Amino acid sequence: MSEPIKIDIWSDIACPWCYIGKRKFEAGTGLFAGAGDGRDVEVEYHSFELSPDTPVDFDGSEVDFLAGHKGIPAEQVGQMLERVGGIASSVGLDYDFDNLKHTNTVKAHELLHFAKAHGKQLELAERLFKAYFVEGGHVGRIEDLADLAAEVGLDRAEAVAALESEQYLADVREDQRTATEFGINGVPFFVIDGKYGVSGAQDASTFAQVLEQVWGERSAVTA
Repeated sequence: MSEPIKIDIWSDIACPWCYIGKRKFEAGTGLFAGAGDGRDVEVEYHSFELSPDTPVDFDGSEVDFLAGHKGIPAEQVGQMLERVGGIASSVGLDYDFDNLKHTNTVKAHELLHFAKAHGKQLELAERLFKAYFVEGGHVGRIEDLADLAAEVGLDRAEAVAALESEQYLADVREDQRTATEFGINGVPFFVIDGKYGVSGAQDASTFAQVLEQVWGERSAVTA
């Protein structure tokens, strides 16, 4: 049986396209795995902060934030969010931008590294995205993050200690340096088998096609 194809994903919890891209990627890996012969993937998430200067407790709505951050009229932002929400709905995600709590995501990224060290990164990534975009949860404060960590089976006290001590902050910064070296300036960004880059929330068929190409190249080498 061949080794799983490694997928490194750079994303930010506060990126609506990253959660959409996650669903499309999962559908693509499902198509790929469904072809049989031991096709499998191994996924690892990496840190990317879209707005590192955002305060933990941003005072305002998502429309307020984007209008100020991007310098575009609030009405246009509202239309943009409606369009994104429609695309999210098409992949089974019920975004609630009205109740979304915009925040700094560096602690969420630290927690994802903590979760990786304990074999729960994929579960936590899903939980963080859902809390942020669907449930109106806060993913910037240590206590709230620790609650979410406990929900996926991580030790809450250990999570608090890791976040308070910034134990994994260096790993977050290393991910960001690697993104810069790769020329990644937007997320989601998928690095497949260490050699192919796929940018954005592509269709499931696109992900399946790239994975199949990598699988075929591996088979040709071992044939």
